[in-house]
Amino acid sequence: MSTTNRVQLTGNLGNNPEIKIFENGNKVARFSMATKEEYKTRTGEKAEDTQWHFISAWGKLVEQIEADLKKGSFVSVEGRLTTRNYIGKDGQKRYVTEIVANEVTLKQKEN
Repeated sequence: MSTTNRVQLTGNLGNNPEIKIFENGNKVARFSMATKEEYKTRTGEKAEDTQWHFISAWGKLVEQIEADLKKGSFVSVEGRLTTRNYIGKDGQKRYVTEIVANEVTLKQKEN
């Protein structure tokens, strides 16, 4: 039995993509993205739940992101969920969960 790690999100960029170029010439683009769910509370009032997601992209996708995306862009992201860790400045181990994108599409906002 095989398993699949596939994530698909549609939302708005929270910041301009940050592009990092490594010594070997590889590039990575990183940005945050907000998704929003609207629902009604028990009392019937409208409410929203906003979730923030961290996205990274590699390779040729970085060029597209550099050219097309900016803070506030409405996009669809498809990729896989990953978790990595690092040692923070305070010496503590930190964990980051992010989506590694394999497709990013600029969308028109629906009314």
